[in-house]
Amino acid sequence: MKKILITGSNGLLGQKLVELLKNEGKSEIIATARGENRLPYTDGYTFKKMDITNREEVLSVIKAAKPDVVINTAAMTNVDQCESDKDNCWAQNATAVEYLIEACKASGSFLLHLSTDFIFDGAEGPYKEEAEANPLSFYGWSKWAGEKLILHSDIKWSIARTVLVYGIAHDMSRSNIILWVKKSLEDGKSINVVTDQWRTPTLAEDLAKGCALIAEKEAEGIFNISGEQLLNPYQMANMTADFFNLDKTLIAEATAATFSQPAKRPPKTGFDISKAKKVLGYQPKSFQEGIALLAEQIKK
Repeated sequence: MKKILITGSNGLLGQKLVELLKNEGKSEIIATARGENRLPYTDGYTFKKMDITNREEVLSVIKAAKPDVVINTAAMTNVDQCESDKDNCWAQNATAVEYLIEACKASGSFLLHLSTDFIFDGAEGPYKEEAEANPLSFYGWSKWAGEKLILHSDIKWSIARTVLVYGIAHDMSRSNIILWVKKSLEDGKSINVVTDQWRTPTLAEDLAKGCALIAEKEAEGIFNISGEQLLNPYQMANMTADFFNLDKTLIAEATAATFSQPAKRPPKTGFDISKAKKVLGYQPKSFQEGIALLAEQIKK
């Protein structure tokens, strides 16, 4: 059995990964997070407290566990908060990666690191793996710095880049475009949704599956793991309203300029996922299928 250590197991992707790997039953799972364990079950994995920004902790936990694979899902991902709290952002998204590389080198572990479409400027999306990075935000710069540390390391590694991840976490701590649109329209609220930002939205379950496929094969290199449909948020909102039979007249078109946000967003990213499909056998759900899955989870 492969031993897999996951960082950020309290986060959306971390939760989905633990669940998926536990259900597959092919690996020994060590879930780690900075705070208390927030997973709703305790069987099928071991939980260890590990703050990725604490070098000693990272080195000792990974040394003791000796995992075959480390999957780093932990990160500071609030793009606007990263602009105002640069030190924290850099500590989690760049410096912590140095510690993970050091620990993986010492234990001979394969490192799978999660990255983002925000390393691109959005001028020429959708992007292939070899496209040139040019971040617009501090978040994007911090994630690109983390990638470069891995690219220049001498360990076995993989980078999984993703886009606009949506899903439902166990503690419902995060909203997403589907939940936001559904609740707003059910409450009879008018919403302004942008038409000039394009993404390939990614279902959290699909991203977890893509990561599991990389970990299983220890497939080296960079992989785009996202949805396949290039959509703007206005289209996503309308598809959500259609699915739940809600009033679409409450959805108004807007441009990104309407909103004042500290961090600049790339206008058009999205990914070409042909490499992941070919090499890994990765096959994501459509956005409509993603909405349907969330609708089932909401009922539960």
